Amino acid sequence: MTYYSLATIKNNVEKAWANIDVLLKQRNDELPKLIDTCKAYMTHEAQTLDKVIQVRMGVEAARQMHDINGLAKAELGLQASLGVLFAVAENYPDLKADQAYINLQSRMTGLENQIANRREFYNDSVNINNVRIGHSPDLVVVKAFSFEQKEMLTFSPETLQDVDVGIRLNS
Repeated sequence: MTYYSLATIKNNVEKAWANIDVLLKQRNDELPKLIDTCKAYMTHEAQTLDKVIQVRMGVEAARQMHDINGLAKAELGLQASLGVLFAVAENYPDLKADQAYINLQSRMTGLENQIANRREFYNDSVNINNVRIGHSPDLVVVKAFSFEQKEMLTFSPETLQDVDVGIRLNS
């Protein structure tokens, strides 16, 4: 009974990660569309668009390797570069009025909200797993079947600070 309970908890952690993975993949697939839409209007903003492309590749690499720490760092970079991209887009009224851009920006915002919700569920699942495998009655089963602690998806305090978009635009 203890084994099945621990296995269920472990599977919930894996399911929670898979939910995040699906959303990260969807967002990764949407980013090129957003960049292509912006390129048509932002002929002088190649550096901004290149930055989004670079951090997108970093997020994808961390996602594929299931590197929780790398993903947290890459996510911060992506959020910052998207913030800059959306701020720069404000200078292009034709782009802001483009229906494809409006739809993509809305889709990206929706995906970001879903990812944040799934992160919370993942961390809750990891917490349940980590607490449960630390209980003394379960330790025999934990050791016998190699259940292990999982790593939460967290961000360091410095990565949670607001990004000064004005400075980033002028650099």
